[in-house]
Amino acid sequence: MNISEPLFQALSGQCQPKELDWLKEKSAKDTNSLSLSFVMVPRFIEKQELENEVLSQAASILPDWNWNGWTLDRLARVYLLSLCQERELSKDEYIKKINLLFDTAELNESVALYSAIPVLAYPEAWMNRATDAVRSNVGLIFDAIAFGNPYPKQYFSELAWNQLVLKCIFNDKPIHQIEGLEERNNEALVQTLVDFAHERWAANRRVPSQVWRLLVPYLNPAILPNIEKLIHSDSASDRLAAALVLAQSSLAEAKTLAEKYKNELPAIPNDAWGALEKPEPIYQPA
Repeated sequence: MNISEPLFQALSGQCQPKELDWLKEKSAKDTNSLSLSFVMVPRFIEKQELENEVLSQAASILPDWNWNGWTLDRLARVYLLSLCQERELSKDEYIKKINLLFDTAELNESVALYSAIPVLAYPEAWMNRATDAVRSNVGLIFDAIAFGNPYPKQYFSELAWNQLVLKCIFNDKPIHQIEGLEERNNEALVQTLVDFAHERWAANRRVPSQVWRLLVPYLNPAILPNIEKLIHSDSASDRLAAALVLAQSSLAEAKTLAEKYKNELPAIPNDAWGALEKPEPIYQPA
């Protein structure tokens, strides 16, 4: 995939002329020089948030790619990485070059590398790197693979995918920012979430209300008592989550439960689950 040109066009929408000149100069260099330029980016490209016009170009370059939270220097580094695959390197040489960058990277360089994984050549070669990022205790590295990144959706096994979603929940992170959340949802994940909810409730803790959206396609009579518990919650967010699950489920028993509590359930907002896409720390009392 040759995406260096559209990435450069995106950078052109925000970079100053002297910044673009530096990128043009470095883009003509060999791979060794590109690696050095990757490290030198902060000296020549400002660390500023990407503007909306630039942000809007991400998905047009690669479906499900999202640059929210990125800075201009990160995008410049991803651009330089995209140039590496246009050089005449063998697969082994290319992988060795990128792995060396991973192995020697400081934090911001690591974030750029994980952000670039969707557009690196030989996607199967980066699976261990990507799953390592899920296990990372460094929040910025985890976020770079978890949010706005289409790689997990495309390449993660079900087990690896479930670990990513669960770690988001355990760490109070916004699951709605995971690309492919609905498409990769699965029954094993739902059962684990139900078990997790029981553990939280037993400890007098709560579960972020939007998490219950994952139950909708796998709702069954055995899970319904959990939804009934939400209906009786003191939390307005939990009650709304219950209403949304019951309204969106095709389960006959869900319709019966909704009818039973129709006077207690809140109205469904126009943005549905969007109303619950907000920080809700799980360590608040239930």
